[in-house]
Amino acid sequence: MRFAIVAALTVVAAAAVWLAAGVSPWWAFAAAPLAATALVGWYDLLQRKHSVLRNYPVLGHLRYLLEAIRPEMQQYFIERNFDGRPFDRDVRSIVYERAKATEDESPFGTERDVYENGYESFVHSMSPVQVPDEAPRVRVGGPGCAKPYDMALLNVSAMSFGSLSANAVLALNAGAAKGGFAHDTGEGGLSDYHLRHGGDLVWEIGTGYFGCRTSDGGFDEREFARKSALDSVKCVSLKLSQGAKPGIGGVLPGSKVNAEIAKVREVPQGQTVISPPYHRTFSTPRELVLFLARMRELARGKPTGFKLCVGSRAQFLAVCKAMLAEDVTPDFILVDGAEGGTGAAPLEFSDHIGVPLTDGLMTVHNALVGTGLRDRIRLGAAGKVATGADIVKRLIQGADYTNAARAMMFAVGCIQSQRCHTNHCPVGVATQDPRRARALDVESKTERVHRFQRATVRSALQIMASMGVSDPAQLRPHMLRKRLDSTTVRHYAELYEWLEPGQLLDGPRAGWADDWREADPDLFTV
Repeated sequence: MRFAIVAALTVVAAAAVWLAAGVSPWWAFAAAPLAATALVGWYDLLQRKHSVLRNYPVLGHLRYLLEAIRPEMQQYFIERNFDGRPFDRDVRSIVYERAKATEDESPFGTERDVYENGYESFVHSMSPVQVPDEAPRVRVGGPGCAKPYDMALLNVSAMSFGSLSANAVLALNAGAAKGGFAHDTGEGGLSDYHLRHGGDLVWEIGTGYFGCRTSDGGFDEREFARKSALDSVKCVSLKLSQGAKPGIGGVLPGSKVNAEIAKVREVPQGQTVISPPYHRTFSTPRELVLFLARMRELARGKPTGFKLCVGSRAQFLAVCKAMLAEDVTPDFILVDGAEGGTGAAPLEFSDHIGVPLTDGLMTVHNALVGTGLRDRIRLGAAGKVATGADIVKRLIQGADYTNAARAMMFAVGCIQSQRCHTNHCPVGVATQDPRRARALDVESKTERVHRFQRATVRSALQIMASMGVSDPAQLRPHMLRKRLDSTTVRHYAELYEWLEPGQLLDGPRAGWADDWREADPDLFTV
């Protein structure tokens, strides 16, 4: 339709030019703006830089015109498009600038109230160190792993093909391949778009077992073994829960389930796909741990782990007890915060269920330290990670690496129109409509993903260097401060309880004793 409209406009403009030349020069007053508009329309349709203009020629310029009136209208669009739980100051603009390589120094200093309750800051050093030339990587692979993987500090978090368009997946994976970081597939299965560019993959298996699913919806070991052997699959991850909607499965509206999606997920075409809220392959912490060991065996020793949004501390301690009892540990655990995003979920779940990333991450980190398992397991963190400061904060709180989803979507052009569930994404990121997905140019967005990840990790290294730290292993809780009120500031070593290695085994402190006593390796207690 957009081509037809621009073509019709071109015909009208040509007719006006003809009338101006052969009938009356007064027609030039109509011919000139019509011809200019037609030229702009064709340019918008054929250019590859702006997805909005490719889908909305001419009219799309209104958005950029209003955003150019700084700072009022740009801030209006930013606040209007966020979902009530905004990032810190204009993070989306930071992502866009880094993705486009147009980042510049901001004038006038901070716009944040440094005396606001909850304000956090890093402790910088009077003797900064040089920023490393190469970003450090995290070796993922415990005692049972035969093929360890070196994870980047920032990676693409779980987003499924089906939720995202084919072009979005292609751009994310090609960006990961170019930048040498990992791309989590999400629970929607392995598609050709994940594999085409050879980017490193973390294949996520959810409760629907998409991509390794039996006819009755169970786990297909043979299909899992076959696909996990692919060279691009570097790690496999079992999804227990998701931060944005813990306690329920994923939802893919039927309007998005075309023939291609149905084939990848092994589900009926055109029907809404709802993943079960629970796994069929295990029902106790011990069974979970043993299933992870079986997954790693089927994957021929590739790093195997699980993802969760933390709920009950006693339940996670029960998993730790099961690990100790069976002498089996995952190679990694990805902690997803309740502040994480999603394309479709009940608002009550998004707003009221799940533990925020800070609390969940430190719970898991301390539980593993207290049970003497921390050195065998790497921790990832996901949930509104978008800047170098976010990375450093999560490393201080116990993570070894981070994942980003929403920020990576911004990098490929998402404007957060909140139309993901309608299949009408205006920029081709979260749609299966080929006419809308066409707007997302894979080649240019690949570069943006690569540039954003590289610049953000570089920012994290610069922050650490200003703190006198050249390696993430040197970060300590006292290096992050939090303002409690107008006169009180505490660092994280004072605010939270940090366990010593093996401390839970030797006799837990009062704060952990009840949960440790309640934890049962053969029961997920509430």
